[in-house]
Amino acid sequence: MTFFKQKLLTTALLTAVISTVFTGCGDDNQQKAAQVQSVQVKVMKVVQRDTPLSSEYPGQLVGTDEVKVQSKVSGTIVDKFVVGGQFVQAGQLLYKIDSRQLETSILQAQADLAQTEANLRNAQIDLQRYQLLLQENAIAEQTVTTQEAAVRSYEAAVGVKQAAIRLARENLSDTNIYAPMSGQLGVDDVAPGTFVTAGATTLVSIGSINPIFAQFTISENEYLKFMTIQAMQADHNPMTATITLADGKEYPFEGRVVETDRELANNTGSLVMKAVFPNQSGLLMPGMFARVKLSGETVPNAILVPQRAIQQLLGKSFVMLVGEDGKSKAQTVELGQQVGSYYIVTSGLKSTDKVVVEGLTSLQEGMDLAITEVTPGEMGFTLVNVTTPYSADTINNATSGNANAPGNVNQQ
Repeated sequence: MTFFKQKLLTTALLTAVISTVFTGCGDDNQQKAAQVQSVQVKVMKVVQRDTPLSSEYPGQLVGTDEVKVQSKVSGTIVDKFVVGGQFVQAGQLLYKIDSRQLETSILQAQADLAQTEANLRNAQIDLQRYQLLLQENAIAEQTVTTQEAAVRSYEAAVGVKQAAIRLARENLSDTNIYAPMSGQLGVDDVAPGTFVTAGATTLVSIGSINPIFAQFTISENEYLKFMTIQAMQADHNPMTATITLADGKEYPFEGRVVETDRELANNTGSLVMKAVFPNQSGLLMPGMFARVKLSGETVPNAILVPQRAIQQLLGKSFVMLVGEDGKSKAQTVELGQQVGSYYIVTSGLKSTDKVVVEGLTSLQEGMDLAITEVTPGEMGFTLVNVTTPYSADTINNATSGNANAPGNVNQQ
């Protein structure tokens, strides 16, 4: 082969290699350009399932029982055996009232009884003598009849004096004031030295806090809805309830609705209801505010879409779907109640639709999508509201150091 032919062959091969290299680089650039045009998104298939609903209402905790302790006798308090806020048991001694005058009253009543009994015995002796004289016709019959009446009068007087002694003893016993029920005392307790009037002066209030009520109000429509739900249940069990306290933490024990007012409030059209909750540790106190959540209604085959997939524009709600052509598609939806991380969709979606849950910031309708399909578990979606419950230590130690904690008291 001549030198000239060899040079031509080398030039042709070099040209072919360069052409191939640049052609390959062109293909890579086209692929990168296509990737730049496709938006990276995460999508999820909508969820369809039977979905339990719950409704929340503002409420307040109230004691199940509350009593104002008052004295049955008037007098001055000489001893006090408790302090405000203390847990007490039924029958525990609370106060002692000055009993000296009542002790004197018993002595006076006993003396009156003795005198009356003596008069009765004398009258009975005279009656026996008059009856003997009557048999000998030595006395008028009217005298005997009059004496018999006198004996009956003295017998009645003896009964009155005996009743007076019993009343005086009862009054003396009532100078000791006992707790009428188990519970916690208020801090409205009076001090020793206070003069109290029978049936008028409140010595202290006492209430039971285990169990405890959460009181709340619902509308007429909500009441009718819940009654319909309960009527459809086979077991007809009371509606269950949970409460979330002011710090945002959920009380770990479930309650049940046990009381419903007999009529709607005239000015608001609302109905007062009470749910009862166990309170063994004493963590819950009357007067606390709480959000009461009622459960019971279930929506069959509800379509659920994650809350983070919902967008709002001009008062309308819409989601971005993956279209049949792989491009983004805006879809207007009608939303129902929020359930955990989801909204119930009442119209606008099918069970086979896939919605964009991540990558919505720069996404517009009609854009090509680079799809990564995810599951609800991977995204952390749940059907329940995520609230922090109280720890076991918080519940168990709510009244630590209190030997008279309500868990140690026999509650009604």
